[in-house]
Amino acid sequence: MCIYKFVVTMFWALYLYDRDLVYPRLLDNFIPQWLNHGMHTTVLPFIIIEMRTTHHQYPSRPCGLIAVCSFAVGYVIWMCWVNHVTGVWVYPMLEQISPLAKVAFFSCLTVLINIYYVLGEILNSYIWDCSKCVLDTDKAKAD
Repeated sequence: MCIYKFVVTMFWALYLYDRDLVYPRLLDNFIPQWLNHGMHTTVLPFIIIEMRTTHHQYPSRPCGLIAVCSFAVGYVIWMCWVNHVTGVWVYPMLEQISPLAKVAFFSCLTVLINIYYVLGEILNSYIWDCSKCVLDTDKAKAD
């Protein structure tokens, strides 16, 4: 779930800053705007619906953060491999920055995705606080 929040946030933040960094105008010829929104916008309402309808059982925080970091590192390795094989970066903005800036950028994004994970865990426990649910049910029965 934190991955989808990350996609929505990062894509639209970069798109608003400079569209050509993440979605060059050339893609409009191949990918219609409705499909772009389908990939980068409509996931947000579904995240909110899922959060309200599904109680997620999170692993311990260290295990969850290790899993999220592993995914982030795997994704960065995949992007670098694609660049190595094709000579083209998956995201055009990566062509614009130095190797040191790429390391800083990937590190900051990994921190951000970890923050999203922790916020999702906190929000999930707030929404689905079982001890509160039990107290409310017992209070209703007593009345």
